[in-house]
Amino acid sequence: MQSAEVAEPKVEISNFDVIVPIEIENPKPQAINLSKEPKFSALSLSSIRAKKELLESTKGILKEEIHLPTEAFNETDMLLQWSKYAQRLGDKGHKIMESLLLIGDPKLQGTTILHELPNDGSKIEFETAKFELLGYLRGKLHNHDITIEVVVNEKVENKFAFTPLDKYNRLNEINPNLELLKKTFDLDI
Repeated sequence: MQSAEVAEPKVEISNFDVIVPIEIENPKPQAINLSKEPKFSALSLSSIRAKKELLESTKGILKEEIHLPTEAFNETDMLLQWSKYAQRLGDKGHKIMESLLLIGDPKLQGTTILHELPNDGSKIEFETAKFELLGYLRGKLHNHDITIEVVVNEKVENKFAFTPLDKYNRLNEINPNLELLKKTFDLDI
């Protein structure tokens, strides 16, 4: 066998241009000044002077104050709107919030409504929907100074009457005429 020589191709280098990578700077995003006030540098005396002049010129501008209605209302009006709102919630299917509103009658102290709830869990549930109620009451009573304060009273005790004497005493507290009825017909307990 003959040995075959593999010939390597000869490459001639002629005038090739050398390519040098060029770094292109990406323009940095500039902050857009959305305010109508001109932007000043803090490093020059002229800009400090311009800032002072701008402050002097804006001192004369008065902002218009918005006056929200603050009509007087009484506890009866507040209770009426309170129960209407509870009824609306019940109609929409929000029974838990309706029952929290109807647990007891809220008390009115000035423009603050005090609502008493039996525990912290019901207070948290009430707080989630308090702002919608507040907006409703402010609109219906035409007073935007109204606030709602929730008080937790865990000491509310239900007294249960077990014996006939306990039942009689409880009913006598509700209606004192029961004693008169007992004496008139000479009834026993």
